[in-house]
Amino acid sequence: MNKVAKSRQRRVRRVWIRQLLLMLSVIGPGLITANVDNDATGITGYSLAGANYGYGLLWAVVLVTISLAVVQEMVARMGVVTGKGLADLIREKFGVRITFWSMLLLLIANAATTVAEFAGVSSSMSIFGVSPFISVPLAAILVWVLVVRGSYRYVERILLGLCLIYFSYVFSAIIIHPNWGQVLHDTLIPQIQFNQAYLLTLVAVIGTTIAPWMQFYQQSAIADKQIKVAHLRYERIDTYVGAFLTDFIAFFIVVCTGATLYVYHIPMNQASDAALALVPLAHGNGQLAEILFGVGLLNASLMAASVLPLSTAYSISEAFGWERGIGRTFKEAPQFFFLYTLVIVVGAGVTLFVPSDRLVFVLNLPNVVGGMLLPLILVLMIILCNDRRLLGRYVNGHVRNWIAWITTIVMTILTLLIILTTLFPGLFGG
Repeated sequence: MNKVAKSRQRRVRRVWIRQLLLMLSVIGPGLITANVDNDATGITGYSLAGANYGYGLLWAVVLVTISLAVVQEMVARMGVVTGKGLADLIREKFGVRITFWSMLLLLIANAATTVAEFAGVSSSMSIFGVSPFISVPLAAILVWVLVVRGSYRYVERILLGLCLIYFSYVFSAIIIHPNWGQVLHDTLIPQIQFNQAYLLTLVAVIGTTIAPWMQFYQQSAIADKQIKVAHLRYERIDTYVGAFLTDFIAFFIVVCTGATLYVYHIPMNQASDAALALVPLAHGNGQLAEILFGVGLLNASLMAASVLPLSTAYSISEAFGWERGIGRTFKEAPQFFFLYTLVIVVGAGVTLFVPSDRLVFVLNLPNVVGGMLLPLILVLMIILCNDRRLLGRYVNGHVRNWIAWITTIVMTILTLLIILTTLFPGLFGG
């Protein structure tokens, strides 16, 4: 009896080990996409939300986590079932014209975000007294060489490891001892304001959490990895865990800045002002807090400055059937490398001419632009995810469709409200 029991235990252990190894071989696209999402624009967007409105936008962070998980699961499912990227499916389903305009909008959004990433490099290195005319060109060359030389994956692993620094916001929030009753109240009971500044911040929070580039990047990564349909559940775990972690960190960034910058009425004029939220973690040492923030911002900026141009080149090349891949030569994939280089040059070049007092605006602008472009991408995705000829029994269920459509409608309404408050500033009382 003991031998039978031991034999059964060994079989169960082997099954668990095999399942764990399978999951480890599959996970990656969801976690990487989520980690890159907490980039310079993300840190800035969440910090501005906390600095300007305290805990008043925490409800949006929680709700958008659900939307993020559903949206990214949709692209994960399409990538696994079809073995194709999102841009490829859009071209096949909707034709070249819609594909062209979609890719043009994606290029604009990603270029704006890449500018923000290099602005993040500039802002982080300014903490250490390094001129942007040194830090930005060096960062651009580093990113370009590492990816073109084919060693991007190794650098990515190092950067992902450094992403643990994001948890400094969690520890800082615990040390600050914010009013957790107020945090819970504002999380559960929205205090919505109908003015342009609030709406722009709300769109920025959503736009930085569900950015258009994320859908294209994750599905392309899954297609390149050739994950089998039998392993779809592991990719779903990868996606859901990634969605939770990115907004878990976002939640505490808002709490930290809300409990420091907002409570003490400290304006956030520079990205480095958000470092004040980490002062409690640094035992009251403002200089150490700045260094901690600077390292985290530099890490996030470099990681995203690597991924954004790469995902842009992959998506557009995929959409128009051009050769692509960092393992290819310039001669084999000229359009791919031209696009990759163009986005980096534009991103770094524009950053050098941005005044330091406008860095926060530049860092937050892509969040708003992304939030405005998101509805178009979501509509195309929802149509694709309900195509039985494409996905068969893996089409969207009712719950996923409801959440996806609600997200699309909300973003459309917010965009229209922003346009109205811009044209008619006094429409909602200021």
